Amino acid sequence: MENTDKLGKEKKGFNLKDKAMDIFSRYSMVIILVVLLIAFQIMTDGIFWRPLNITNLVLQNSHILVLAAGMLLVVLLGHVDLSVGSVMAFVGAIAGMLMVNNGMNPWLAVPICIGIGALIGAWQGFWVAYVGIPAFIVTLSGLLMFRGLTQVVLGGQSLAPFPSAFQKISTGYLPDIAGGEHLHFLSMIIGVIIAAVLILGQWRTRERRKKNLFEVESMNAFFIKAIFTGIIVVGVTYIFAAYQGYPIILIILGVIVSVYGFLTNKTVAGRQIYATGGNKKAAELSGIKTKKITFWVFVNMSAMAALAGLILAARLNAATPQAGTSMELDAMAAVYFGGASTSGGIGTIMGAIVGGLVMGVLNNGMSILGIGVDWQQAIKGLILLLAVVLDIYNKKKKIS
Repeated sequence: MENTDKLGKEKKGFNLKDKAMDIFSRYSMVIILVVLLIAFQIMTDGIFWRPLNITNLVLQNSHILVLAAGMLLVVLLGHVDLSVGSVMAFVGAIAGMLMVNNGMNPWLAVPICIGIGALIGAWQGFWVAYVGIPAFIVTLSGLLMFRGLTQVVLGGQSLAPFPSAFQKISTGYLPDIAGGEHLHFLSMIIGVIIAAVLILGQWRTRERRKKNLFEVESMNAFFIKAIFTGIIVVGVTYIFAAYQGYPIILIILGVIVSVYGFLTNKTVAGRQIYATGGNKKAAELSGIKTKKITFWVFVNMSAMAALAGLILAARLNAATPQAGTSMELDAMAAVYFGGASTSGGIGTIMGAIVGGLVMGVLNNGMSILGIGVDWQQAIKGLILLLAVVLDIYNKKKKIS
């Protein structure tokens, strides 16, 4: 009897250890992000969490987060897109030609530029999906080609300034119709609504899983998670509201995350993307048109690169030949660091966004501490390697 009790305790301890490891592997990036936020707040003597700095953190990294959302689908298929930085620069140059040189209305120029990005994606997607050329080669060609075309369009010089209406894409804020003097009340109201919607969504998900006889967390655990969600959303909203409120680009990012979250989790197309990346041959045998899926994923990627190029141009208030340099590496680092698999089929939009925020927090925090750009690049490169190593480790652990 004593041996049986001992064995039961060992088994229970083993299960608790496995549960803890499972939680860490699932939420490791969130845990790392929280640790970084606390560490930089301490190391910068309270500067990091100031409303102005948090707002700048979002503005400075918004284009990377947009790229990460598009890159996620590419990585889910097991591909990479090395051309996105050059596409950003090229589309920014086109935007400069249209709005700065020709005075075109931004409401007309922006859709045209995004359409040009989609055409670039169709060009690259055709060679990858229907001709069978590896994406690495096709997009490397695009990197060189569109960087060169950017130089041709701009003549090696920058174009500025853009119309003020266009600049608001990246530097504008929601108006405070509630008339708050020291606090942006409209942002606070929106933040409370967002928190309520998220908690309601968590409740509905729990009830649906319970109805389908899946295992769900206890009611106490759910309440703790709901309270934590509310505190985080309202707390972050308060930080923005203490400055000028929600930036317009944050609203755009929220829409993008919602759309991609719905696409990857709730649609047939999303399931087909995961299936194609997980096992292409099996997906083809099950009737999925993998070539069509691959083609449209690359169209989407370049359209998102075009949007990111417009956001960067609006923030810089100029179209420059050097825009977007190495952005493809930042986007891929964000996706891989957010838990996506290098072999495809694994990854989430929230993981990609959290990964992008980790990279942004590192950049911002190290800049405040006075760490040089050379060291920042070295540290980011090491982080990307560690993310891939973690992915391989988790795979081997699951197999064993």
